[in-house]
Amino acid sequence: MTAASNTYDVIVVGGGISGLSAAKLLKANGLSPVVLEARDRVGGRTFTVQNKETKWVDLGGAYVGPTQNRILRLAREYGVKTYKVNEQESLLHHVNGKSYPFKGSFPPVWNPIVYLDFNNLWRTMDEMGKEIPPEAPWRAPRAEEWDRMTMQQLFERICWTSTVLRFATLFVNVNVTSEPHEVSALWFLWYVKQCGGTMRIFSTTNGGQERKFSGGSGQISEFMARELGERVKLRCPVCSVDQSGDAVLVHTLDQQSFTAKYVIVATPPALNLKMHFTPELPPLRNQLIHRVPMGSVIKCMVYYKENFWRRKGYCGSMVIEEEGSPIGLTLDDTKPDGSVPAIMGFILARKCRKLCGLSREERLKKICEIYARVLGSDEALHPVHYEEKNWCEEEYSGGCYTAYFPPGVLTQYGRVLREPFGRLYFAGTETATEWSGYMEGAVQAGERAAREVLCAMGRVPQTQIWQAEPPCAEVPAAPFSTSFCDRNLPSVGGLLKLLGVCGAAAAAAAVAYRKGLLPWS
Repeated sequence: MTAASNTYDVIVVGGGISGLSAAKLLKANGLSPVVLEARDRVGGRTFTVQNKETKWVDLGGAYVGPTQNRILRLAREYGVKTYKVNEQESLLHHVNGKSYPFKGSFPPVWNPIVYLDFNNLWRTMDEMGKEIPPEAPWRAPRAEEWDRMTMQQLFERICWTSTVLRFATLFVNVNVTSEPHEVSALWFLWYVKQCGGTMRIFSTTNGGQERKFSGGSGQISEFMARELGERVKLRCPVCSVDQSGDAVLVHTLDQQSFTAKYVIVATPPALNLKMHFTPELPPLRNQLIHRVPMGSVIKCMVYYKENFWRRKGYCGSMVIEEEGSPIGLTLDDTKPDGSVPAIMGFILARKCRKLCGLSREERLKKICEIYARVLGSDEALHPVHYEEKNWCEEEYSGGCYTAYFPPGVLTQYGRVLREPFGRLYFAGTETATEWSGYMEGAVQAGERAAREVLCAMGRVPQTQIWQAEPPCAEVPAAPFSTSFCDRNLPSVGGLLKLLGVCGAAAAAAAVAYRKGLLPWS
């Protein structure tokens, strides 16, 4: 291949949803992009496998829901249908060795003190989120204070009961595959806010996990790659980016060279460490990429001969609060026509790191044992097939679902996350301002980076770099309403203060009455 044939307008590094979205938009605007993907497949952190046992299975990013309008637009363009994750029957909450059926987004609480504590936690997190600009969380009024704090420290300030503190830990584990003591409070509050709040991010129905794509999420990337044709180069890990000359020169590990006017890097920030940059990256960008690790998760799919949990009146969603359980959250993964019964479960954060050393068979045994206990059925002990994907071992992801920000990083380095460097632009779901960490965020980031390049070339005005997406009519978003009581109930601390004031007032009245200062009538 001659050097001339490897000359393009834009080189996109990374063939996940973000990089492919960028290349697709550039091509639609008459430019000549090329996508360099390190793996032997496109899709990045989405990964759909097809086999006779499963038909198809999403071992990476899979879920989509209301307000995720960009990824839904792409699916609609390619004729990829969505279906709802089953939540017809009861969900199960397993805590203190017992399973409790429930309906709704969160398990119900009967203890009034715990109820006040739960209500105050979600309300406080959403209220704090309102102060955080989604495009620039480091500009929040209390950004410095909140960024110095871990979520663990914030939870210890907010929560009064061990029940709520324990569930809050699971909430962090499930949403960002890391531990409360690892993540900045500012970053996590921003993350929840830019996904639409605590209800939207955690819910199945009307939330981020409402639907899946028929045939798997990997199709979206495959359709985009097909549209781009030979412009997508697989097995091409980029090892250097040189923009010291008139054009940007990119070298791959197999000693190919590509030249272009611009480069878009659409990988997790830490993967920039695998590349050499000339001139070297600016100081803050160079330090940022050393400071944002990836979350830890193993995605586990257990297949059964029959859908026995639905027979028992359970939908397959389980919230499991037990330290010895490998799995924290499950969802039904049966196909929409009722075939191939399966339960999807996540091994998250500390548990993922603990169980990485076990064999695949040992992990399956532990998973089946907890399912049998939670579902109250020995049928769970007899799977017919098992699939799993440990994202911690993926060289070109480093983990999943997303990079997380430890304390102090967002306020000091966040502003350079998507700041261009010369002719180098940055995409990837971590740079999104809506549904960052999800497929939706990947599309937003890729298309924004593409428009930045188009703007640099004088093809679009700066005012068009950021574009809102019209709502998807097929997947409408309903508002989450709260009752007057929930909006106005005191916290546990507020209740104790109130009782203290009332008690003090009653005592003072009694003393005053005894001394004759208050008449009887």
